[in-house]
Amino acid sequence: MTTATEIASEAYRDIERFSTADMLSAMLDGQRAAVDAAAAALPALEEAVEAAAKRLANPESRLIYVGAGTSGRVAMLDAVELYPTFGWPEERSLFLLAGGSISVAEARESAEDDTDAGRAEIDAVNCGPQDVVVGLAASGSTPYTLAAIEAAKARGALTIGIANNPGSALLESADCAVLLETGAEVLAGSTRMAAGTSQKIAMNLFSTAVMMRLGKVYRGRMVDMKPSNRKLVRRAVEMLMQVADCDEASARRALEETEFHVKPAVLVLRGLSAGEAKAALDRNGDDLHRALAELG
Repeated sequence: MTTATEIASEAYRDIERFSTADMLSAMLDGQRAAVDAAAAALPALEEAVEAAAKRLANPESRLIYVGAGTSGRVAMLDAVELYPTFGWPEERSLFLLAGGSISVAEARESAEDDTDAGRAEIDAVNCGPQDVVVGLAASGSTPYTLAAIEAAKARGALTIGIANNPGSALLESADCAVLLETGAEVLAGSTRMAAGTSQKIAMNLFSTAVMMRLGKVYRGRMVDMKPSNRKLVRRAVEMLMQVADCDEASARRALEETEFHVKPAVLVLRGLSAGEAKAALDRNGDDLHRALAELG
């Protein structure tokens, strides 16, 4: 049976004959469908976020993404942003892409059928009960991704499945199922479009909410970001000035004392030494709200 993401929509049967303006408008409609699908999935995403945050509070845990093709690249984009955005340790963020790293830049469509590779790669990273494994597949039946999720679940990991077809095997197998029901693509079967966009939205929401739950955000700011270039150094200074209500010179001094880590710098500006600030954060699960409350 043809799945929802593969069927051709009668509304766009002759899209290649549309005017350019109408082509673009039709494709934009598909992108709106992606937003609507993500909105409908919010309750499922909430469940996934809460479950993942509990598991990832363990300092030995890891967030592991799995996917093939477009879905795998969407997963990879989310994984690689966690360190610079939230200071999430790079060794605690992994992505398993069908076909390996070469599939980042080259389409290796046959790799998605390799179930042995999906299982083997979960085994190779020694996935365990402390880990969270997120599998993405528009079809919900990609053999590589499905095999990886099943192997991870057998090892006790929390599994989250994100797919665009209702009732698909990935959603049935995962502990937390997130359906992004985008339906037929404007360009039949081209799931890099609405399905891909919906997955990117869902991943943005999921990982950002998880990081917020883990104390990586303070007053809506990325206080655990890594200021690795001049732009980000300036951002760190301005961020500290805003959250600590201090002048630029004071912000820079505090940041220099804490190796440009914003969270302990906030505590330094409250009178702690850099060492005391680190200890306060350690006592409070790296949560700046709690560390400040402890100071009174």
